[in-house]
Amino acid sequence: MYSFEPNEEQQMLMDAVGKYAANDLRPAAHDAEESREMPQKLINKGWELGLLQASTPEVYGGFGERSAVTGVLAVEEMAFGDLAGALAVMTPSLFATPILLCGSEEQKKEYLPKIVEGAWAPYTAALIEYSFDFDPNALKTAAKAEGGGYVLNGEKAFVPFAKDAEALIVYANLDGVTQGFIVRKEAAGLSISDEREKLMGLNALPMYRIKLENVPAERLGGASGCDFGLILASMRIASASAALGVAKSSFEYAKNYAKERDAFGVKIAQKQAVAFMLAEMITEIEAIRLLTWEAAWKLDTNKEDAFTSAYLAFTGACDMAMMVTDRGVQIYGGHGYIRENPVELLARNGRGFPMLLGLAIV
Repeated sequence: MYSFEPNEEQQMLMDAVGKYAANDLRPAAHDAEESREMPQKLINKGWELGLLQASTPEVYGGFGERSAVTGVLAVEEMAFGDLAGALAVMTPSLFATPILLCGSEEQKKEYLPKIVEGAWAPYTAALIEYSFDFDPNALKTAAKAEGGGYVLNGEKAFVPFAKDAEALIVYANLDGVTQGFIVRKEAAGLSISDEREKLMGLNALPMYRIKLENVPAERLGGASGCDFGLILASMRIASASAALGVAKSSFEYAKNYAKERDAFGVKIAQKQAVAFMLAEMITEIEAIRLLTWEAAWKLDTNKEDAFTSAYLAFTGACDMAMMVTDRGVQIYGGHGYIRENPVELLARNGRGFPMLLGLAIV
């Protein structure tokens, strides 16, 4: 049975990330969203916390071992401060973690040290396709073997920092199976949209569409390929933990407001309708947190049903985040609909989780 008590190293990491989220990300969230720009110095400060480095073995430039449980604890803490900021800080993990999980030894030695040991750099990944029936296990972007290598054709959406990416992992359909492919900067046939994606939320995170026309690529994992199921499960629990951070933030704002706001001579937290909403919000948060922790523990211990648990955690977290952040706005009333109110941004970001799988990984 897994423990509900973080070990000493996990607690130290959570404390450090929590301080960064509360003191740096949260105060900057509104201005970053409105200006559509996350300050680079803020990203650099988050990178210096060493989340990826702590998950990377020393032989590849890090100082730890990967733990999905540690990852979800840290992601929730960071997303509590601001989702866009958290995803920006963790973008290089979208490239490095799949290589760590199932890259060839040559790929690990080539890419991981320069990412982990260096300053934050825009390495990224492209999973999402702009299609109503998007399915990560049935991608329309296609890969085919050609001339001893592979070429890619298709289109991808919502690729963070694609414009400046040093390299990216593109997920594509190879003979009916999803595989990852490493595409280098300025590869022939790779084109990136001039305009950023225009979205309901997450406007501080620069995301682009990319088009691939016979783009040469290197297969992740070499000739044997990669276990995409493991990568997808790691993405799902990362998204679930980010959803928990966003939901917890909205709940805390709403709870504190309800305890201070007077209506008809009493605090609105004493009103049954509001009290019931708050109780339902925290109940759903706690339930999904346990589901996410369990899925992460199963990934760490190679349980047979780990991938199923990751899927359940992700789908449950999507619904939970939408409900909780909507209730946050509801409890604030008309004031919650004002652009300057933090619960308004949390509601917009919370709505995006079902559509934005692949922007985080642990």
